Amino acid sequence: MQRIRRHISSMSARLRCPALAVCTALMLLSSSPAFAAPAKWETPKTERTDVKTVVKDSETEIKVARGVIVIQSNRPTQVKVYTILGQLVSRETLPAGQSQLSLSTHGVYIIKTPELTCKVAL
Repeated sequence: MQRIRRHISSMSARLRCPALAVCTALMLLSSSPAFAAPAKWETPKTERTDVKTVVKDSETEIKVARGVIVIQSNRPTQVKVYTILGQLVSRETLPAGQSQLSLSTHGVYIIKTPELTCKVAL
């Protein structure tokens, strides 16, 4: 945090615009992996009733609920989740069965598996 304060004050002095310095620092904070917890896939403990199917093929089904992406697959599958801006949120090989990814940031995400690609809104 100390480093960020120094960065803001040095940017403010160089740019002569404190508001721009603060906005730039906040942008750096939000995009920095040091401040963002990596997303973790987990096996759901209970069956969710609020999920809606987004896309389904013979082996994989992608569903969403409020703040959660759920993937059901008959075999292990590699899943990549991107923000709408193309920033990688998660890349993992999921085991067969059901897995879920809880995301604290609402927005539009792109989910890619070897067979499917879809866009979801959380």
